Amino acid sequence: MPIIVDEVVISVEVGNVETGGSSAAGSGAAPADEKQALVEECVARVLEILREREEP
Repeated sequence: MPIIVDEVVISVEVGNVETGGSSAAGSGAAPADEKQALVEECVARVLEILREREEP
C-alpha cells in the first residue's frame, strides 16, 4: 500500500559561527548574504529531492 505525504514541514536553525579568518574573510559577502545563499541552496536541494520522488 503506497504512503501519500500531504504536507512536509522543514525546520532549520542557523547560527552565527565565527571563523578563524580562513575562507569567509576573503569572500567579501555580508553575513546576511551568506545566510540567504545557504537558504537558497537548501531549498534547491529539497525541491530536487521532491521532484525525484515524483518521477515514476
